[in-house]
Amino acid sequence: MTAATHDTWIRRAEKLEPHGAHLIDGADEAGGGAAFAAVSPRDGRILAEVADGGEAEVDAAVAAARRAFDHGPWPRLAPSERGRILTRVADLLDEHREELALTVSLEMGKPVTDAHDIELRAVVNTFRWYGQLADKLTDESPHTPHDALALVTREPAGVVGAVVPWNFPLTLAGWKLAPALAAGCTVVLKPSERSPLSALLLGRIALEAGLPPGVLNVVNGDGPVAGRALGLHPGVDVLAFTGSTDVGRQFLRYSADSNLKRVWLELGGKSPNIVLPDAPDLARAAATAAWGIFFNQGEMCTAPSRLLVHSSVAEEVTEAVVAHARALRVGDPLDPATQMGALAGEGHLARVLDHVDAASATGARLLTGGARTLAGTGGSYLEPTVFDRVAPDSRLAREEVFGPVLSVLTFDDLDEAVSLANDTEYGLAAGLWTSDLSTAHTLSRALRAGTVWVNCYEEGDLTVPFGGMKQSGNGRDKSAHALEKYMELKTTWIQL
Repeated sequence: MTAATHDTWIRRAEKLEPHGAHLIDGADEAGGGAAFAAVSPRDGRILAEVADGGEAEVDAAVAAARRAFDHGPWPRLAPSERGRILTRVADLLDEHREELALTVSLEMGKPVTDAHDIELRAVVNTFRWYGQLADKLTDESPHTPHDALALVTREPAGVVGAVVPWNFPLTLAGWKLAPALAAGCTVVLKPSERSPLSALLLGRIALEAGLPPGVLNVVNGDGPVAGRALGLHPGVDVLAFTGSTDVGRQFLRYSADSNLKRVWLELGGKSPNIVLPDAPDLARAAATAAWGIFFNQGEMCTAPSRLLVHSSVAEEVTEAVVAHARALRVGDPLDPATQMGALAGEGHLARVLDHVDAASATGARLLTGGARTLAGTGGSYLEPTVFDRVAPDSRLAREEVFGPVLSVLTFDDLDEAVSLANDTEYGLAAGLWTSDLSTAHTLSRALRAGTVWVNCYEEGDLTVPFGGMKQSGNGRDKSAHALEKYMELKTTWIQL
């Protein structure tokens, strides 16, 4: 945990000089000269001018990654050597932890303590975990007739395009980069145009750690231009994307219109958090529900945005959640006392407020929040917001808000709880609070979600996979299973 004060972080921010150039083939590249401003949602100020990439820059980055894969040392290194370099990346990320945390906080608005203590811990652990795993993978030799030998080998898939969002810009990049690199692939990373600076810094740190030029390239730009160019590029073998379901559909189309590259998608969520009357601790369930929806300003695909509470305890739980929301400190992301920072920008704040206005207009009851706050700072801040009496078929109950807005719905029995929980196009995550072991198992099996947390939320480590069902996507990040996305299976049959 960092012990830096508010004034210390402000002084560091004043001295920060982020780099905005693309990172291609191991060197800074200004590209075609076009640039866009990286604006901090903390106060609206410009952090840096960032090179704006298009087809030419994506072509150059893919060409560099292709050369590094086809002719460079990275795929041919001993797995233990790749692992050593990835572990060195983890070490250097840890050494640059304060600079990285500050950059993340300034570019996307989360409290700097969360960036330092949670996000940076996650990305450091990710590179270290896959670095340690790199030389522990095995191939197969199935039983065959006595006159033959069969080998099933795992080979790196090639050039990976990774497109990641702004809400956890380093964690989600790490979840894709580390396993892809451990597998022996080379990568072109396109960060969100809202959070390019931390990704560029990560790329430079990886070079310093010993990653050969061209193995990791970072191209800035917006989705409709740079993202589209990467999705359509015939030199990309695998595309890994985290973001909205609508954009995920676009990447599938790009694949169909180009070289049928494999596309792995981690998309949106509208996660239910079910509280039964026999929950082991209703106060803890309510506190966790409040933490889950307001952590990271609610800008999480797994946010427990639908609180489903048994009618017999709904009033007690809802009142406790509202009390937590009202006590939450919204403020400057650089203040260690801040518990909820700024939303990612003015456009995103406007979209969240549109959901709030629509909910009030369609009969949901606003219990707390619902308004912009700290407008005088120039930043994009919203009060923690809770609605009850939310209709299951309303926008608020069905659409991903991606902000600090909680919907409370009630149910009377387990069948109704499961029906409400599964009544969504998404299937990313779910929470369940009960003291009954059979109920925990039965409901966990019935919930159509990639992760189910029982008597907790957002828990787990790198040993378990992360991903969704239905329109929350396919494939898995984290764990050894993530490597499968970046490897090809080859069968070799030898007649003896």
